[in-house]
Amino acid sequence: MNLQDLPTDLTLAFERQRAAHAADPGPGWDTRADRLRRLLRLLLDNEGAITQAIDADFGGRPAVETELAEVWPSLEEIKGALRHGRGWMKPRRAGVGKWFLPARAQLLPQALGVAGIIVPWNYPLYLAVGPMAAALAAGNRVMVKMSELTPGFSALWQRLCAQAFSPDELTIVTGGPELAAQFSALPFDHLLFTGSTSVGRRVMAAAAANLTPVTLELGGKSPAIITPGYPLAHAVQRIVVGKLINAGQTCIAPDYVLLPRDQLQAFVDAARDAARRAYPAGLADVNFCSVINDRHYRRLLGAAEEAGERGARTEYLFDGVSHDDARHRLAPALLLDPPADCEVMREEIFGPLLPLVPYDRLDEAVDFVNARPHPLALYWFDHDTTRTQAALRKMPAGGVTVNDTLLHVAQEKLPFGGVGASGMGHYHGRWGFDTFSKLTPVFRQSRLNGMALFLPPYSPLMRRLLRLMKAF
Repeated sequence: MNLQDLPTDLTLAFERQRAAHAADPGPGWDTRADRLRRLLRLLLDNEGAITQAIDADFGGRPAVETELAEVWPSLEEIKGALRHGRGWMKPRRAGVGKWFLPARAQLLPQALGVAGIIVPWNYPLYLAVGPMAAALAAGNRVMVKMSELTPGFSALWQRLCAQAFSPDELTIVTGGPELAAQFSALPFDHLLFTGSTSVGRRVMAAAAANLTPVTLELGGKSPAIITPGYPLAHAVQRIVVGKLINAGQTCIAPDYVLLPRDQLQAFVDAARDAARRAYPAGLADVNFCSVINDRHYRRLLGAAEEAGERGARTEYLFDGVSHDDARHRLAPALLLDPPADCEVMREEIFGPLLPLVPYDRLDEAVDFVNARPHPLALYWFDHDTTRTQAALRKMPAGGVTVNDTLLHVAQEKLPFGGVGASGMGHYHGRWGFDTFSKLTPVFRQSRLNGMALFLPPYSPLMRRLLRLMKAF
């Protein structure tokens, strides 16, 4: 797709930013810090309105969950960039080969130009602000495509950003799948997409036409593995918490549990207790999130029904009703030993359904994970450090939390990203700055150097030196 084939307003916004970058391709720290501070102030001044808009888009999303899982980590990303960005910008030392001494080398971080960011619906604030902060800290101009499934928040975010930033610094666009496809076709200097693997493939294909480098933050089926002898109550409590935040609509939520066969019923009992303590009012609890829309709600109902028809035992974790069609609220349910080819075991669930898959030997659990695409997250519950290290070396994953869930994503000093079908590239903190930068290698020749010996016509001395170099 050529630029002339795209909507005029989209191409004008892109061309405006590209021209602005050409006029100032290497903004200093003061300029970058000013942009980050405006983003920080925007968030602090409008937290209430943002929380309300997301609540309305979900048809019931607890404010405290938005504060904990979106507002706070967004603030941390911005503050981290403000604390460390000046240092990230500095040239970095690099070594030179011994035959080139006393020359010197360095890596020079340079802004790429215009960065594109495509935001999903499940965490529309955090998954916009995190990459935005990284791209702005790296000195780029930024265009952001918001999700059509959170129309209230997307419109609010577009308006707030337009008040705080000029269009040649930051532009927010809204629209449906057609606009997303057009956005992906713009010749960005880097494009970051967060969303499903299927859509990620289309984004990558569109970017390839422009040789645009991409960071894909996808998903997949993230397992939780409970090893023999690990305290079951602790594992269950942390798995239930990780699963039920945002009603399971989290890309790194535990997607299924592998556990010793003789602990199936004990897991059910402990999970029911944990869920009812966390959400005592059940489906009516104000701290339990709704499913984003009717389509996803019906998808989850259908997946649970299919698993039951195929022989999985279904155990709902709340007292009372199990679902509310009008408000698309679905009680968490455990699906015991579902067939491997049913939907809940083939596709990412993205909701409050949790399959339990029993194993007889721990190596069976490891083999089960490795027989499937690499997950975005892996949760391993084990107090045996040696066994843990051995297992983690065998199971590639985007990120790992040991003896808990979700928390690796909250670490500013750890990169976040997938592997294989769960994504490529990473960001967060300095890793995000580097993703949106070109770390340009620079070689500085010394005044005193022996390069003249290696210029044609090649002398006998040069040939003797070359033999010496090859011997070492």
